[in-house]
Parts: sequence; structure tokens; C-alpha cells
Amino acid sequence: MPKTHAIRIEKTGGPEQMQWVELDLPAPGQGEVQLRNLACGLNFIDTYHRTGLYPVPLPAGLGIEACAVVEAVGEGVTGLQPGDRVAHGTGPIGAYAERRNFPADKLIKLPDAIDDKTAAAMMLQGMTVEYLIHRTYPVKAGEWVLLHAAAGGVGSIASQWLNKLGARVIGTAGSPEKAALAKEQGCHHVINYRTEDWVKRVKEITDGQGVAVVYDGVGKDVFLQSLDCLRPRGYMVTFGNASGPSPDISPLLLSQKGSLFLTRPTLMFYTATRADLELSAGRVIEAIAKGWIRIKVNHTYPLKDAAQAHRDLEARKTTGSVVLMP
Repeated sequence: MPKTHAIRIEKTGGPEQMQWVELDLPAPGQGEVQLRNLACGLNFIDTYHRTGLYPVPLPAGLGIEACAVVEAVGEGVTGLQPGDRVAHGTGPIGAYAERRNFPADKLIKLPDAIDDKTAAAMMLQGMTVEYLIHRTYPVKAGEWVLLHAAAGGVGSIASQWLNKLGARVIGTAGSPEKAALAKEQGCHHVINYRTEDWVKRVKEITDGQGVAVVYDGVGKDVFLQSLDCLRPRGYMVTFGNASGPSPDISPLLLSQKGSLFLTRPTLMFYTATRADLELSAGRVIEAIAKGWIRIKVNHTYPLKDAAQAHRDLEARKTTGSVVLMP
């Protein structure tokens, strides 16, 4: 049986749990194709799987996003053949691998114009932005939006796309360098949340009105204060936990702060059907093709050094997107 190499964890914990191991690679099964990965995306959700914040059966691989070429096709697969270049961004988990077998119905064929690194970085983050700004809360031109971690991978895509929609974007960032990057990506105002009273600044910028929606991928450090940035009947969309899980709150608090809406969406539920996956991926590919968004891959690491990439991501040393190269 042929072999492949992959990152695996035997138990949850820090980056030191990630091991580069050799695995058997069987032929693809019913409905599967065999992929040779060209580039793998790195996302914060990978760290949640590693630490156990989002539990997965152990031992486990890591990673849910990659650009790959089809090398073999299993029984029952139609529409894909060896040589096709494809991408995925919703799992199953285990993308940190040289080769793997993968469900054909979770793959999207790629146009030649999109390079491997862009493709590896665009799916999870791009589709996340798509559902957040088009389907969770459809942003309208002229509306104020507060976007946390505006210099990160999701943030940089969202800044550009929201700008294209005509939204007025307030971004937060944790350093002058990241603030400058967020401004460059399309934020109209950027607040350094480490040095400024950002709730006060949001109110000043919006003339006391507050924003229509907060997109929060940070969690614990900003969640409660973000509620005070919303206009009445505003939407609090918390979709990540970069600083730790958001605190529990009473529903009554939403009433007291202005009949607010609160949702905790995930990409998996917004791409659960083939139709939704094609809709979301199609919008991302269109946005890139039309130049509405540019995927900034600012960091690459060898796949076998994925543990160091996790350390740097968690230490806020990265901006834009990060790609692991097999």
C-alpha cells in the first residue's frame, strides 16, 4: 500500500502535540477521490481542534482547507477526473497531509486564473466572509459595520468585500502596523483596541448611533463591549474565539441593550448542502475574478513545520492568510 505523510495529534494540547508521521494511503472509496495537496490553508479553527475547544475523535489529523490535484477517482464519482485542480474549505478534518482521500461532493473545481496558494487560502476564510456579509446579516450600502481583527485573514477579505458593498467599515487591530494594514485593505476607520477606548471611538465615529452589525472572530476579549457598539435592533455576529470563548449572557441583556440580535454561526451549516457550497464558493471565486477582493498570503511554512505556524498564529505574529506547503 502506498504511503503518505501527515500531521497527526494523539491527544489535545499545545503545538508540541503535532507530529509529522507516515501513514498508509488506501485506494479511494465509494464517492471519494485521492488528492495530492498543492497547498494547505491555516485557520484558527485548526488550533481549536488541536486544543480540544472543538472536540474531534482522537487520534486525528488537522486542517480543513487545501488546494489539490485529483490523482485517482473512486466508484460513483462523476464530474471529476485525474488531473483536475480542486479546493475545499469545510473538511473533513485532515488537510495537513501530502496526499489523502476525500469526499468528491465537498470539492470545488478551480479556474486556472487562481493560483495554488490563493486557492488554499480563499475557501474557508472567503466562504466565511461570504455567508457573514451576504446571508447572516446582509449588509447594505451606507451601513456602519464593526469588524474585529480587521488585519487577519477573514478580516482582510471582509474589509475589501464590505467596501465593495458600500458599507462604512470600522476595523479593530492590535498594533499600529496591523491598523495600517487594515486601513489599506478598505477599513474607513481603524481603532487600536489595545491603546484606545474603542467602544467610545465607535460611538464617536457613528455620531452616537452605533453600528448595524458587529462581526466578531475574537470572542472573550471583545464580546461584551461589542454589544455596546450596536444600534438598537443591531446584530451581534460572533463567529470565532481567537481570545477564548465568549462569556455566557442572559437573553435579558440583549433586551436591555436595545432589542439586539445574537447569533453564533458556523461555515459548516452555511455550506451543508451541495447547492449552498456551490453558491458560497462561486461568490468567492467571482469576487476574486472581478478584483473585488485579493487574498493576501503573507506567510508560508513547510507543512512539516505546521507546529511553528500554529505558535505564530496564536501569538498574533501573522497577518492576512497563512499557507502550509507540502
